[in-house]
Formats: sequence, structure tokens, C-alpha cells
Amino acid sequence: MARWCYRHRLVVLLLWVGALLGLGAAASTAGTDYANVFSLPNTDSKRAYDQMEKAFPERAGDTDTVVWKVDTGTVRDQSVQSRIQPALEKIGKMAGVGGVTSPYAGDRGAAQISANGKIAYAQITFAEQANAVPKQLVQDVVDTAQGAERGGLHVELGGQAIQRVQEPPTGLAEMIGILAAAIVLFLAFGSLFAMLLPIGIAIFGVGTGLFSTQLLSHVTSVPDLAPLLATLIGLGVGIDYALFIVTRHRRGILRGMDPEESAVTALNTSGRAVLFAGGTVCIALAGMLVTNLRFLDGVVIGTSLTVVFSVLAAVTLLPALLGFLGPRVLSRRQRRKLAADGPEPERASGFAARWSASVQKRPRSIAAMALVVMAILAIPVLSLRLGATDQGNDDASTTTRKAYDLLAEGFGPGFNGPLQVVSTSGDTNKLVQGIRSTAGVAQVAALPPAQGVTVIQVVPTTSPQSEKTDQLIDTLRDKVIPDAGAQAHVGGVTAISKDFSTVTGDRLPLFIATIIGLGFLLLMIAFRSLVVPLTAALMNLIAAAASFGVLVAIFQWGWGLSLLGLGKEGPINAFLPVIMLSLLFGLSMDYQVFLVSRMHEEWVHTKDNARAVRVGLAETSRVINSAALIMVCVFLAFVLSGDSGAAMAGVGLAAAVALDAFILRTALVPAAMHLLGKSNWWLPAGLEKRLPHLAVEPAEEAESLPRASAGGSSVVHGFVRDAEGAPVDGAVLTLLSKGGRQLDRVTSLADGSYIVSVPTPGTYLLSATASSYGARARHVIVTDEPLVHDLELTEGEVDAVN
Repeated sequence: MARWCYRHRLVVLLLWVGALLGLGAAASTAGTDYANVFSLPNTDSKRAYDQMEKAFPERAGDTDTVVWKVDTGTVRDQSVQSRIQPALEKIGKMAGVGGVTSPYAGDRGAAQISANGKIAYAQITFAEQANAVPKQLVQDVVDTAQGAERGGLHVELGGQAIQRVQEPPTGLAEMIGILAAAIVLFLAFGSLFAMLLPIGIAIFGVGTGLFSTQLLSHVTSVPDLAPLLATLIGLGVGIDYALFIVTRHRRGILRGMDPEESAVTALNTSGRAVLFAGGTVCIALAGMLVTNLRFLDGVVIGTSLTVVFSVLAAVTLLPALLGFLGPRVLSRRQRRKLAADGPEPERASGFAARWSASVQKRPRSIAAMALVVMAILAIPVLSLRLGATDQGNDDASTTTRKAYDLLAEGFGPGFNGPLQVVSTSGDTNKLVQGIRSTAGVAQVAALPPAQGVTVIQVVPTTSPQSEKTDQLIDTLRDKVIPDAGAQAHVGGVTAISKDFSTVTGDRLPLFIATIIGLGFLLLMIAFRSLVVPLTAALMNLIAAAASFGVLVAIFQWGWGLSLLGLGKEGPINAFLPVIMLSLLFGLSMDYQVFLVSRMHEEWVHTKDNARAVRVGLAETSRVINSAALIMVCVFLAFVLSGDSGAAMAGVGLAAAVALDAFILRTALVPAAMHLLGKSNWWLPAGLEKRLPHLAVEPAEEAESLPRASAGGSSVVHGFVRDAEGAPVDGAVLTLLSKGGRQLDRVTSLADGSYIVSVPTPGTYLLSATASSYGARARHVIVTDEPLVHDLELTEGEVDAVN
């Protein structure tokens, strides 16, 4: 497939451009129909909502608030009314505004003025829900209301529709994330064209995924958070997947391969790992479905579609673009060096090689240090509290946060999240009296009954995010309502948030067990091992605990929130653990696949665990760290999205990816694999026979296998010596085919001499290992004549072969 895409590159490019433009045009014509469906069956708040829907079916449209405060006098002063009332009347006449409830409208409006007369509010009901209200209309409302301000009169606005106009421009976070990724890519590649390839692949993958999600929002419930999260994950994996393939392709050209063959080899090796990694991400995302929370179904659809399109772009569009570039995927300096000096030797060098050797020498101390760091970072997770953020968590400079604070100041902190006790039978007066005498209740008001349903508005004395408010909800449900002998349910936004947190927390263990179990099965099938997937599962749990510890410290404890400009501390969004764990498990599995697949490839070739782990780490750590750095940049950019949920997810995922790549995959995993030795690759024989074969590495090509022929056999012989020229006794020399099949295995003699038999002329891999020396491997080309080939082993040297 890679070769076909490479040779028919113009057709592939036109097909992708046509798909992107076609889906974009269709999505633009159809528009969006995102809907936040919080379906919580068998919860008290859901039963309250169902009863209210029957009694008040006409309640529709988003209700926002205009709040004003005076420094001197009261809001009843004629000078204040003469400025506020005309503005409210003008807003009420705007097309798209259903109505305005003013505090100056008779006795009913008196309740909208604070006890000291300093603060008042008006409610604006739009004809549509917040997401459907035109931004220009919302901006006109904000401008008209704030136009009434004067010295000593402050006007602020709050609500979901108002929040939309104070968000940064759409796409700002994405553009900053892409720009940061471009800088990292340019530093890694030194080539403008090579830098543009991963970004182009990510744009095609994210674009087609988002347009498809937008179209699907018309036939199924997709929350408005889904496209933001899909963009976040799509940019990360799209750039990373292309980065892995392009890195392998560039390495092939530097080794002297033809660009087409190099691209085919890159897709047939790293491309397979990309397919496998993308599959693990989608499986991890699909794990959200076991929670049975409808709100998350649309998130699964949007993010999974974007990942699928990103993988398809990486394995089809990328080889086509590589065909257009040819050798220009290298920098000019690299092309000049290649032309002057010829192909580079096939060995790992630099810091990655030195670090890999250090991990092999001191696995216990490195593993212990990594575990201590992760344990310290995980400590805050013990105080994790799930809940819901609201406009009280917005930045202090925003009008929504100022309106929230003014309402809390004038009417009490619980005013921003009133409870609704929905009664269908029993003595309502007794229930109201019982609620009024309950500790933690500031105000109680029963609305006129409708169709046998009475709604009692309860304003707590504490804020919606306070633990005491949660305790009040439990008291009302467990004690006050039963004592009054009423049939009633506690609802409202605050109660729904509490129930959502409870349901999510209850189902979290099942969700974690599901995605860990599926990941374990996939890795076991791919790497034919029980220990490798067990290690991966344990590392995923460690990464999750540490990343949530960071999240709690920042967003719940408030450490560094002011520096990040993220408003006020509060509970962690209830839906975030499920979404974040899905993405974290999927992404960390990516790094595990890329790291261990290279180790497994070396293990299959040499059966030397120490060499396999050392070579795998030396050759993949740099690209894994580069990929992680790109993801961190992309995720942190979503702090600028203006959405507190996306900012929280961005910071959490950035911390998770950084810890996973820089500490776990670079230090703890290889150190643990060195300590475990050959048991890393243990699989019971009975299980080996029953498991299906799902190889991440490409199958061995038939034409690359040497075939013995009469008179065509030969030998490779020589001496194994150390750096001082002394013979190395007992070194193990292994001759392998290009596909990794072992052909001969001998031990050097006391004088360092060896001889291995070769079945037929061709190219082979000859490796030499000795207990106190670094391993060495070289490709050798054997003709009809015996080949003399001496090897030098150096203590601690890493000599990795692609």
C-alpha cells in the first residue's frame, strides 16, 4: 500500500484534498447541532428533572443575568433606574431575546434587589439555548448593558451565552499549539519540508475528523466539548504518528537507501506501529462507553473519528507527500554530507546512547529514583474531589466572574446554584417548613403548583462547589423529605453535578479495569509476552496517579493558577477522569508500542535481553521525547481556549504525557526490563499456541531469506578483540538473515577466533556479545569467497543497528 501511494502520489493527494474540502462544504452547509445530554437514569436529580419537564414544558432558551451595583445610595435611586431601565427595555426588544425580568417591575421584582439595596439583577431569556444564540446578539446585549455604566455604577453579565463572547477567538489555541509543534519539529529535523509534513498530516486528520463529527451531530447527541477534545487529541497523535514515520524514513535515506525503498520500509515498520498505536487509542477511548453516560458517547465518536482519520492520513497521504519531496526530506547540510561522505554508519550515538548504557549499568537506582518522583507527585490525588466548575472559576477579570461574585455578595454564595425540590405529593407546607429549619439553607420559596407538581426553590448558604452544599443535598434527600412524608426529589444544576460526580466515581473502577484489560490483551498478542503488558498496565496506573496529583495541586489546591491565568480553584470536573484516563492510556500505549516494538525486534534477532532493551531505548528515546514535547506544547496551548474544561484537560494531559515519556518510558520501563531479564519475553507454551498472531513488525520477506544451494555456501571468519587488541574468549557470535532468522551461532575461542557458516551469498547481520563488553552488530556482504571480518568490543559501548 505504501509503494502504491508513493507512486500514485498525485492521485492520493487529490483524493485527500477532495475529501477535506467536500466534508468541509457539507459541514458548513449543514451547520452544527451539538447537544449536552446529561442522562443520569435512576438518579434523584433525573427524576426531579422529569417531573419539572411535565409541569413546565414551555421552559426553553438560555437564561442569563445582568447584575449591577452602586457605590453610594441604592439601586432604587431614580438616577440609577434612569440608566438601567432603558438599557433593559432596549435588550428586551432585540430579535432573539424572549424576555427580560426587571427588578423594577412591581412586587415580584423586589426579590431581585439585595437586602442592603446596593445590588440588583435582571434575567434575560433568549429564544434559543446558549450554543444556538448568535454571538453578535450576545455582544449587542453586553454592549447595551455595560453602556449604562457611570461613575459609581458597575454593570456585569453572567450566563452561558455571555461566556461565549469572552472566549478567545476560535482556533487561537490550535494555532499556538501548531506553532509550538513546528518549532520543535524544525529543531529536530533542521528541514522546513520535514517540519511541514507532520503538521500537514495532523491538519488533514483533524479537519476531516471534525467535519465528520459536525455532520454526525445531526443524527446523534454530540456534546460541544467533543470537537475541542477531538482537536486536542487529533493534533497530538497526528503530528506524533507522522513524526515516527518521517524519522524512520530520514534514517533510511541517510543509510544510503533509495527514497522510495526508504519510504516503503518506514511505512512497513513504523507505519505498522502507528496502525497498532492508533487502534489502542481508539480502544481506550471506546472504554468510555462502559460508563453508560450518554454525555460521553459523543466524545467517543468525535475523538475516535479524528484518531482514525489521523492514522489513515499517516499511512496513505504521508507516503504520497514523501514521494513529492524525495531526498529533500533531509536538510541541505545532510544532503551535502551524504553526497560527500556517503551513507552514515548504522549506530546510535550521543546522549540517547549514553543514557541507555547508564540505565543498563544502574537499573536499580534509576528505577528507585523514578518511583520516588512519581510517588511524590501522586500524593495530592488522595484528596481528589469530583464536581463541576462554573463561572466562579473564571478569571477574576472576566465579566462572568464579576457577575458571579456580585450575586454571591448581594444574595449569598448559594444564590449561584439554587436547588429545586420537586414535590409530587404530600404536605407541601410541612416540607417547606422542614427545609427552612434545616442547617445550611438561606432561602426557601415554593412556586405556584402546576399539574400537581410543586417546585420549591432552595438557596443554600454555601457555594455550589462547597462540600457543605453536597452534604445539604444528602440531608434533604435522606432526612428532611422522608420526615415530611412527601414524595419529592432534589434537582437543579448543583444536584445534577453532584449525582454526575457520584455516578462517575462509582463506575470509574469498571472503566479502568476495562481499558487496562483490553490494553493488556493487545500487548500480549503483539509482543508474545505476559510480563511486558503487565509492566505497561502498572506504568499506566502510576502515570495516571501522578498526573491527577498534578491536576489536583493546580486546579483543586490552586497552586500556580494565577500564573496560568486560570481563575479560581475548585473541584475537578466529574467527566474529566474518564476522558483523561482514556486519552492517557491510549497515548501512553503509543509510547509503549514504539519503545517495546524496537526492543522486541532486537530480541527476536539476538535473544539478548540486555542488548534488546539497550538498543530499543537508544534508538527510540529521542523520537519519543520529541513526540512527547510536541504533545505537551499542543495540550498546554488549550489553556488559551477560554474553556475551563478544555484548559483542565490540556494541563492534565500535558503533565501526563511529560511524566509518561520523560520518566516512565525513558527511565522506569527500561530499568524494570533490565531487572526482569529474559522473563520479559516469557509466554506459556500453551498460551502461545492459542493466541492469534498480530505482529507489530513486518513479516519476513521471502526474497530476503537466503536459500542454501549446491556449492553456494561460504563462511565468515575472523577474530574478536577488545580495544587494546587482546582476544575476547567466549564471545557469542550470531549470524542472522535480513529478516531476523538465526542461521548460525558460535562461541569465540581462547585466541578470539571464530567461524560461522553462510548458506548462500547475500547480506547478513553478524552480532557479537560478551558478558563484560558492549554488544556489536554489523551488516556483512558475503560473496562466493570466505569473508574475513574482525570485530572489536568496547566496554559499555552501545552499537545499535536499525
